[in-house]
Amino acid sequence: MEKTEKQKMLSGELYLAEDQELVSENKQASRLLRIYNATTEEQQEQRRQILQALFGKVGKKVSIVPPFHCDYGSNIYAGDGFYMNYGCVILDCNTVHIGDNVLCAPYVQIYTAYHPTAPEIRLSGRELAAPVTIGNNVWIGGSAIICPGVTIGENTTIGAGSVVVKDIPANVVAAGNPCSIIRHL
Repeated sequence: MEKTEKQKMLSGELYLAEDQELVSENKQASRLLRIYNATTEEQQEQRRQILQALFGKVGKKVSIVPPFHCDYGSNIYAGDGFYMNYGCVILDCNTVHIGDNVLCAPYVQIYTAYHPTAPEIRLSGRELAAPVTIGNNVWIGGSAIICPGVTIGENTTIGAGSVVVKDIPANVVAAGNPCSIIRHL
């Protein structure tokens, strides 16, 4: 049996994002995000309900300050105490596992999606995606970008403006472009 485009997407293979199943799931996420992003600070319970409908998993005490954007939502698994400040983006074309007590400053971007570097493949409309994993007790500074396939270990701090292109181990402070270890904790 041939894999669906969604199965290809989640297994890191080339896939077509304009596949009807994926387009439908993206539209559903867009509808939920439009409602979420229109909520006010007095509507915390409604925000929680929307995140429960949108995400694959939502832990306790999750707070995402609008505006927030993602592709599907269903591939995001957020732990307890997860907080994202204004303007964050998660491109969840593959899984994004976020541990407990993860804090994201404004404009953090988490990408699982990427495009082939070979022009002939890229022009075919096929895309790629690799999972992202963020451990417990991680703090990600403002405007940091977490690239596809990256794992960030627990208790780590990622400095503001960093571009994380490779795995960062647990118990470190890391920053820069490309992001590298500054010190061990």
